[in-house]
Amino acid sequence: MSYHDPTGDLLAFRQFCLIADKIEADPGLLQIPLANITRWLGNGHWAVRELAQWREWVEAAQHSPDGLSRLLDLLRNDSGEARDWKGYDPFPGILTESELQKNSWTSRH
Repeated sequence: MSYHDPTGDLLAFRQFCLIADKIEADPGLLQIPLANITRWLGNGHWAVRELAQWREWVEAAQHSPDGLSRLLDLLRNDSGEARDWKGYDPFPGILTESELQKNSWTSRH
């Protein structure tokens, strides 16, 4: 993997680190994933267990420094288990379009 041609996994990792940085700077952003979870479950999303777990983590992050630290650690973690959980992440809307474009790549194929 070259620096100029990052893989999708590396880009996703960077994106979650940026999400963590923004939440760390402004924990009020945690309202966004909670609203997403509520909306998605209200629309019949099939990943009920996974979204309920994310809700628990986000609510814990709102209520204690330890909870916030655990959530930020998860977002900055690149283990297989963390990547599995991030497949159900409720964080759309945290990053701006500009931030997303800076952290994207285009296939040459």
